[in-house]
Amino acid sequence: MADAWKTLPAPDPLPVERTEGRAARDGASIWFASFGAGPPLILLHGGDASSDLWGDQVPAFVAAGWRVVTIDSRGHGRSTRDGRPLHYAQMADDVIAVMDAAGIDRAAFVGWSDGAIVALVLAMSHPERQTRVFAFGANMDLAGLNPAGIFSPILGRVDALLAANYRHVSETPRAYHAFARWVLAMQLSEPNYTAADLAAIRGPAIAIADGEHEEFIRRAHTLYLARTILGAELVMLPGVSHFAPLQDPAGFNAAVLAFLGPPPAASAPPAIG
Repeated sequence: MADAWKTLPAPDPLPVERTEGRAARDGASIWFASFGAGPPLILLHGGDASSDLWGDQVPAFVAAGWRVVTIDSRGHGRSTRDGRPLHYAQMADDVIAVMDAAGIDRAAFVGWSDGAIVALVLAMSHPERQTRVFAFGANMDLAGLNPAGIFSPILGRVDALLAANYRHVSETPRAYHAFARWVLAMQLSEPNYTAADLAAIRGPAIAIADGEHEEFIRRAHTLYLARTILGAELVMLPGVSHFAPLQDPAGFNAAVLAFLGPPPAASAPPAIG
């Protein structure tokens, strides 16, 4: 898999066997779906994407004994938004609304890119709702961005994949490029957390993870996050880039499951209304 970082395979479809729901919050309708049974594991996707990009992860995590919950972030995928700018803190509060609607008190989290940022924001704002956090490809301040990422040889394929998925699942299928500009505006102005903010995180166990060939996040920033967040574990995946969940699903899934450990015993999940 040495050259996996040069590829962008499409994910498998999400399993058809699922329970879907929506949480209304602050001018938006947030879509989520639940797969399998067991203790909850919440997956948070990246910018411009949707839960569909977790198609290579959901079956593996369900088979490992987790109740997997995927969430389409505000304005992304099947979720709606109003006309206000997007913010990571707002998306974090949306996740809490979904957890409340789904009857989830605490959960483990896997976040990818923007989803990893949201998971870490939750570690600061609602640590009591998290058990473990696997944050892949996150920056927590703007200095962590690598401007050279725009020269990635697969960036055009990434945009085509995300645009096609948006057209397939969104209630506004023709609005992808306008929506993507809203997401980019957020990404170029947020997040702006300090070392003191990160060092104050208490509660969930956290893994700061990234790929060997990460395009968009500076390696020094990933190391800084792992060093600054108390007790954080650094996980570097070989042969992959920012898109590791697609490029090497088996390796990504194994790293996540190794960090999470065996699912704790749990009672049957409540039904989603």
